[in-house]
Amino acid sequence: MSRPACVLAIFFSVVGGVAAAEAPVDGARYHSFWLWAGVKAQPELAHARELYLLASEVGIREPLRLSSRRSAVPALAQTPLWLVVRVETLAWPPEIYDQILAQLERWRAAGNHVVGLQIDFDARTRHLERYASFLSGLRRQLPAQYRLGITGLMDWSANGDAKGLAALGGVVDEIIIQTYQGRRTIPGYGAYLAGLGRLHIPFRIGLVQAGDWQEPPGLAANPWFRGYVVFLQNPRGR
Repeated sequence: MSRPACVLAIFFSVVGGVAAAEAPVDGARYHSFWLWAGVKAQPELAHARELYLLASEVGIREPLRLSSRRSAVPALAQTPLWLVVRVETLAWPPEIYDQILAQLERWRAAGNHVVGLQIDFDARTRHLERYASFLSGLRRQLPAQYRLGITGLMDWSANGDAKGLAALGGVVDEIIIQTYQGRRTIPGYGAYLAGLGRLHIPFRIGLVQAGDWQEPPGLAANPWFRGYVVFLQNPRGR
């Protein structure tokens, strides 16, 4: 093999090797899941140790209100549950906070083991301090028995400023970094996740069911890494 060809082979084995070793995400190998509205129950849920259930949304249409995404309160007494609120704006009127707290209480009163509230909001990387300020206000209203979690973009760890990341760390209990968009894994995720050493916050990696994935080197040894959460989806054609 010529020297240029040898160099290229080494480059692709180190940098591009992730793609060569990728495999579809098999939900049966994991124990924590997101379950969105409209996604049908799957066998993987039988061994779930934790569930993140989409409960409601805060859109941008005036007047702003909390829109329920579930026709009934779940009844899963044995499985730790996170109530997930999908958010499009942070300009909340006071009644939205009240409605979320009431929803948490309804879930708990129904016999569910509700452990936390997760905010699913795609905050821009350059606005992390502003997002942390919003979350701090929410945290103050949240009863102490509930944890506060958020979803996060891969770009946060790669390009977020240290002050913004530190501000988030002082407020939230966990971040789940999403490695997918829609039904597919985002290409080049390895390069983004190489910056996870800057994220001094308990984090998990969010995968999409059937999406391509290969664990980056060193991830399992990261002291802040807490495992995976898989976004379940209906098989194509259903």
